[in-house]
Amino acid sequence: MDKTYQPNAIEQQWYQTWEESGYFKPSGDTSADPYCIMIPPPNVTGSLHMGHGFQESIMDALIRYHRMQGDNTLWQVGTDHAGIATQMVVERLLAAEGKSRHELGRDKFIERVWQWKEESGGNITRQLRRLGASPDWSRERFTMDDGFYKAVQEVFIRLYEDGLIYRGKRLVNWDPKLHTAISDLEVLNEEEQGHLWHFRYPLSDGSGHLVVATTRPETMLGDTAVAVHPEDERYKHLIGKTIKLPLAEREIPIIGDDYVDREFGSGCVKITPAHDFNDYEMGQRHSLEMINILDADANLNDEVPEKYRGMERFAARSQVVDDLDALGLLEKTEPHTLKVPRGDRSGVVIEPWLTDQWYVKTRPLAEDAIKAVEDGRVNFVPDNYQNMYFSWMRDIQDWCISRQLWWGHRIPAWYDTDGKLYVGRSEEEVREKHNLGGIELTQDEDVLDTWFSSGLWTFGTLGWPEDTAELKAFHPTSVLVTGFDIIFFWVARMMMLTLYFKKEVPFHTVYVHGLVRDSHGQKMSKSKGNVLDPIDLIDGIDLESLVQKRTSGMMQPHLRDKIEKQTRKEFPEGIAAYGTDALRYTYYSLASTGRDIRFDVGRIEGFRNFCNKIWNASRYVLQNCEGYDCGQDGGEDFELSLADRWIISQLQRTEKTVREAMDTYRFDLASQALYDFVWAEYCSWYLELSKPVLWDENVSQAVKTGTRRTLIRVLETILRLAHPLMPFITEEIWQRVKALAGTSGDTIMLQPYPEADERRIDTGAEAAIAWLKVVTEGVRNIRGEMNISPAKKIPLLLRGGSEEDRERLEACRSLLTKLASLESITWLDSGETAPASATALAGDLELLVPMAGLIDVAAESARLQKEIDKLEKELARVRGKLDNPKFVDKAPAHVVAKEKDKLAEMQSALSRLDKQLRAVGEL
Repeated sequence: MDKTYQPNAIEQQWYQTWEESGYFKPSGDTSADPYCIMIPPPNVTGSLHMGHGFQESIMDALIRYHRMQGDNTLWQVGTDHAGIATQMVVERLLAAEGKSRHELGRDKFIERVWQWKEESGGNITRQLRRLGASPDWSRERFTMDDGFYKAVQEVFIRLYEDGLIYRGKRLVNWDPKLHTAISDLEVLNEEEQGHLWHFRYPLSDGSGHLVVATTRPETMLGDTAVAVHPEDERYKHLIGKTIKLPLAEREIPIIGDDYVDREFGSGCVKITPAHDFNDYEMGQRHSLEMINILDADANLNDEVPEKYRGMERFAARSQVVDDLDALGLLEKTEPHTLKVPRGDRSGVVIEPWLTDQWYVKTRPLAEDAIKAVEDGRVNFVPDNYQNMYFSWMRDIQDWCISRQLWWGHRIPAWYDTDGKLYVGRSEEEVREKHNLGGIELTQDEDVLDTWFSSGLWTFGTLGWPEDTAELKAFHPTSVLVTGFDIIFFWVARMMMLTLYFKKEVPFHTVYVHGLVRDSHGQKMSKSKGNVLDPIDLIDGIDLESLVQKRTSGMMQPHLRDKIEKQTRKEFPEGIAAYGTDALRYTYYSLASTGRDIRFDVGRIEGFRNFCNKIWNASRYVLQNCEGYDCGQDGGEDFELSLADRWIISQLQRTEKTVREAMDTYRFDLASQALYDFVWAEYCSWYLELSKPVLWDENVSQAVKTGTRRTLIRVLETILRLAHPLMPFITEEIWQRVKALAGTSGDTIMLQPYPEADERRIDTGAEAAIAWLKVVTEGVRNIRGEMNISPAKKIPLLLRGGSEEDRERLEACRSLLTKLASLESITWLDSGETAPASATALAGDLELLVPMAGLIDVAAESARLQKEIDKLEKELARVRGKLDNPKFVDKAPAHVVAKEKDKLAEMQSALSRLDKQLRAVGEL
């Protein structure tokens, strides 16, 4: 093995070997338990971000874990056609050529999108490979491929024929730039500074006026009512009367509705059903007129007075305010912070807009989907997310599934010249079914929302509507790994559609993970300049490239300068190459159920050190085992030492803990248990305990063989335990140790996952080594406190203790002598006086190290006094800071807390130094 661990030298080579060898495919063993995960299909336009990296790492760990358990394992991979995002990418490319999609026409434009997909659409799948993801690439699907298209079309037609899909005029999120309806998930609601305008609406009978407040004055031209709370003493006598809508000169009713908040503003609310979702619901309840005052560009249309027609919405806003002010109807204007909905792709303000769209009736579908969770056919992990699921599902609204795009699954509907609608698999089928002859038909221009097609993902990818062998083998799937933010948009819709068409659940478990945030708990976003690219963490990136990456495309100089300064401060030397295994292990260490993840680069550095530890430990094991008898041939000519029995026992406990954690999706607990065993038990103690055995000529060959056998077999088991979490380093080392461990095979990923054998738990060996560790650490602490070199052999006196302590000393004497570097061990009789000594305790057992001849008392006293003086000076400075009211009152709370922690640490250190000085003075 190379002296140093270099992840770049092994990772891509191993991945290529795995993929070319077909190891990612299902075993095909029909007698084995099936295990299947469907990848949440990333956008074909996308690139790997931290959330993807975390999610894919979780899925890969589960897949590798179950593959090693012998399950017939399928990780189904694929990408989503991402209607809006992909169309925007290709339109930008056309614009750079001086063209538009309208010039090309629909068919040529679609051809151009497919061309882009073939040339540039595979970026994220290449990055998934770099992360070590092991799906069956031979079965890769795309939500626009021929087979999946057939499934999408079939679902639409059957739902339509069953009366569950209809076309209707309802309110949608309308993007005036992209000219399409969008889903709630594609709307970003962020706080912005605006205004709240208070207007007077005169009563029709001339008896006074009502004051209404609005943040969107232009919409008042579409008002069809003013609402008050029915129990509001100020206004309930006015319910049933009318007001004269200013500017529009229409009479509109005053209605009573419990939705109105009596405490907000004046307690009177203008109702514009065609331009506000809450108003729309109220309009439905009160049978109000729906007046749409905007066109597709969000300009005012012919439903408003002539003066305002054709005006851009925000220009109309200013004009309406000015006109009402001129009429004396503007009571006041207040600054107001409000949530402004913007399209996540276009960046423009989204309008609630009344338009004809296609809808799915969801209430009939939701009933079975709710029952499936209630009766335990589908479980959420953690289970509190089922409450979020129930909340959405029990208040579900019909689902808008149409989008005004060209790229996507075109709706299989045709219209005749009278506007009559026909749905079918093709124009030919429609003509034949309805005996239309040569009548002119026009296909619907709209495409289906991508959430509609991805809702069929679990069964559509397995070949439905055909009754394929894959469907029989792997459906329902085992677990869905997803973020909580798409429980409604994706999870719930898969539940509804799969239960309706397959009469079974799509998956048995929904594992819900948190969102990956930065080290301060902030959401990662380009505008905040805190985005981390998983590939940069794997391969490294220099500072200048990182700055350029984070600031590229930013038009605002002040924001660009801020992010550049922030980046240079956070990463003055760029980002080091940590490798895939270190990154993945960091993800698992943070994966406590359901909580958001604070990602700190310092943690990945720690796990890079963990990889180094495994690498160096493996080099030690190989150096001491290669060329020797390690019991690899199955012979019984060996003897296990106390340390061997102890580490084997600890291994069984670790195997049990890791398995239980993996089975319950506690990746944080699995990674911690493995880390603790490898670092704190195997490397820090067992490797040291092996040295006295292997390097002592007086130790029998049988014991040496037993130690070598244990060294190599425990290491090989560690590698199998760790493989789902750290695939590359474990494969590289396993290939070098497998023969010495008496095993064989082409790859670690197809080896059996370790399983604890409780018969090998040795509580006696565990207790003896625990005693040895406590005594050894006690002696080492004395060395540290008294500044005695670790290499210097010292005498050890023991006093007190129990008969059990004496027995353990005899069992561990040779190991203790080597580990603690002792020249002798003497047990003092009861009451026997010890020479001047430094002391430590191991339970009731007193450890004494005579100081005569070991230290220069005067020099050690001087050294300790110098440290005390320095610490007291610093202590006085910090205490003075904390005694200053100006500092305590004005400094940020975390800064004050840090100073208080520093004070406590220094006081503790000073106490230890005083104790050491007194001990030295007594010598």
